[in-house]
Amino acid sequence: MDLFEKCKQFIRHIEAQNAGYYPYFRPISSSVGTEVIVNGQKMLMIGSNNYLGLVTDSRVTEAAIEAIKKYGSGCTGSRLLNGTLDLHEQLDHELAQFLGKEKALVFSTGFQTNLGTISCLVQKDDLIFSDRSDHASIVDGCRLSFGKTIKFKHNDMEDLERLLSNNNHECGKLIVVDGVFSMEGDICNLPEIVRLAKKYEARILVDDAHAIGVLGENGRGTTEHFGLTDETDMIMGTFSKSFASLGGVIASDTEVIDYIKHVSRALIFSASIPPPAAASCLMALRIVQQEPERRERLWEITNRIHTEMKGMGFELGTSETPIVPIYIGEDEKTFAFWRELSDEGLFTNPIIPPAISPGQSLIRTSYMATHTDRQIDRVLDTFRRIGKKFGII
Repeated sequence: MDLFEKCKQFIRHIEAQNAGYYPYFRPISSSVGTEVIVNGQKMLMIGSNNYLGLVTDSRVTEAAIEAIKKYGSGCTGSRLLNGTLDLHEQLDHELAQFLGKEKALVFSTGFQTNLGTISCLVQKDDLIFSDRSDHASIVDGCRLSFGKTIKFKHNDMEDLERLLSNNNHECGKLIVVDGVFSMEGDICNLPEIVRLAKKYEARILVDDAHAIGVLGENGRGTTEHFGLTDETDMIMGTFSKSFASLGGVIASDTEVIDYIKHVSRALIFSASIPPPAAASCLMALRIVQQEPERRERLWEITNRIHTEMKGMGFELGTSETPIVPIYIGEDEKTFAFWRELSDEGLFTNPIIPPAISPGQSLIRTSYMATHTDRQIDRVLDTFRRIGKKFGII
């Protein structure tokens, strides 16, 4: 059989385009703030991960411009060889301090951070215990490792303990979870995970991509939110959300980071993040610490959205963060609902299986500290009208 036969038979995207319900790869021709331009249409953005609104902050963009002037547009090599700048080392240092760990290491992307960390730490005969809703980068990191992956039911600590008890062998064990789950918007049960890790002698990796800048008194994420930074072995973060850039970081004890630094293929064989990405992340990190009012505003908006959406009768599942899923159920109905929202000028993201369980298709919305009250009024009014039209509320 021809290797490309599967490609020829793949026509789902064409069918969706012909039906007018293709919601992916939409070209945005403006800066990504609370409003964007898509195909000439001005849209209210409630579908990005720009939680603190720093992507368009003049201090962040100016830092990127100045970095290009000083260092050029790229590093042309991996961090192991010629791709480490003093800027990267400064970012490593300040992120370690921020995350409360001895040392941190910046990767080229968040995906590569999980991929490179898990695959190099977990060896033959080691075990990984992974939440069934963990991000794809965790799933692929587990696949690339030589250990065995055991999945537990989403945020189900009884199931996790059952699996730990049934597999309590003399071997290395890693429990890996999202701090905030990117589709459901709920928070992992870190206190119970810490208890179980101690009981069964396992290590913990928390992917805090959607929690850093959002959770915790100082925006340090899930571990600060629960007061469990010291009890969490590794903290992973990305720069493409609250830090308004591109890249990823893993923070842990010195010996762990030094090992990853010299063994992780995803780090050693990838070019380092370019100077403007490093500089913009560094500036965003400093703003996160200097301006807690941004996080306060984000939670003011989040609490209002949760309260009013639930009050209308929408199903939000277990969400408790600025990621607010609106559960529709059927795939076709979800796409139709999305189309109506889009026609009304709201940029949202329809999520269907396999990204979510069958029958649980949803509209993923997410909010920014820079949204105005008037914009939130518009969001709520639009959802109310369309929800009634579809008989969902």
